Amino acid sequence: MRRTLAALMVAVTSMVALAFLVPLALIVKETAHGRALADAERQASSLVPVLALTTRAQDLELAMARTAAGRQERLAIHTSAGVTGTSRAPAAEVARAGAQAAAGTFELPDGAYVLLRPVALDGERRAVVEVFVPAAELNRDVLGSWAVLTGVAVVLVLGSVLVGDRLGARVVRAARRLGGAATALGRGDLGERIHPDGPPELVAAANAFNSMASQVSRLLAAERELAADLSHRLRTPLAALRLSLERLGPPAEPSREALTRLEGEVDSIIAAARRPSRAAAFCDAAEVVRERLTFWSALAEDQQRPWQLIGGSLPVRVPVPAGELSATIDALLGNVFRHTAEGTAFSVTLHEGKGTVGLLIADAGPGIADPQTALERGASGAGSTGLGLDIARRLAESTGGSLRLDRSALGGAQVQLWFRTEGPTRRAKH
Repeated sequence: MRRTLAALMVAVTSMVALAFLVPLALIVKETAHGRALADAERQASSLVPVLALTTRAQDLELAMARTAAGRQERLAIHTSAGVTGTSRAPAAEVARAGAQAAAGTFELPDGAYVLLRPVALDGERRAVVEVFVPAAELNRDVLGSWAVLTGVAVVLVLGSVLVGDRLGARVVRAARRLGGAATALGRGDLGERIHPDGPPELVAAANAFNSMASQVSRLLAAERELAADLSHRLRTPLAALRLSLERLGPPAEPSREALTRLEGEVDSIIAAARRPSRAAAFCDAAEVVRERLTFWSALAEDQQRPWQLIGGSLPVRVPVPAGELSATIDALLGNVFRHTAEGTAFSVTLHEGKGTVGLLIADAGPGIADPQTALERGASGAGSTGLGLDIARRLAESTGGSLRLDRSALGGAQVQLWFRTEGPTRRAKH
């Protein structure tokens, strides 16, 4: 932007300078031309009193020697007796000037001028004073004046560029601060604010940004509180369920263990919701996958579901918090258990590539009839909330990755989560 403003200032100032300096340059040239001819007229007029007294050649030479033009051999006097001095004007022009009553000028081929001043003598006699004005005299001090005008134009342009650059720097600094604050907010720094500065428009934009950031912080805080409150409400029915299971005695021990794990998950949800922010972090995807499969394996055994874990024996780092990855795996595995019949096999594959990590969950069920509709938030054709796939998609897209639905080798659906581990900056989650 600073370069653009500097170029704009150069263009505007140059046009203004040219609009004023070009006419001034022409006036300077015309002034020098008129000054030279006026000086020649004065020197010619200084000889008029001499001609009124005498026309002798010796007297005229002595009078001409007292003038600057005469000493430079630029002066001549034409009388009926002949020419005194150095003449450069054609005889026809001299004769024509003698017949006139006022002085006139004649331009020579080399650009010089000759001034012819007629003088009336006694009787009908006439004399003509000739003053030669060379081209250098006509343009004396013109180049110097033009150089001064050019210098003034350059100073004006440089001064305007300096002033424009200072103004532009102020605008650019304010715009960069606003852009940096927006980037920080997009990355999850909800405490980012900006001090309004710069032009009124950017000050208004900064105030609007601060208001927006405060509103986003309040909305997210309200969302976290709502999630915590909803999760906390589950404790009452869970406590009632535990009391009922206690009455059943030892045969209900597996159910009590499952209830204990469920209570742990609810506590984890409440703790995560109470945290002030969900800052980006890295986790070991292999460890999270193994942990969640350990949880789901008990239910898979009860429902006689064959399952398989492919990969995941070595650590695999992904740029997402462990809690969010756990919630995503639970949502996807929960879909498998919820939408396929008991005894349906499933598999989980963890693949690490160059700059990407893939998490593939496949089953041998009937598959997804309309994948496009299934990816829409809140859309479900199986009586569920329809948020599981959307949660997984948003987690993958927060790293710059994606979610894909495909047909699995087992014959059913396959959900592919691809996380970017390097490259473009992560996008903030919505």
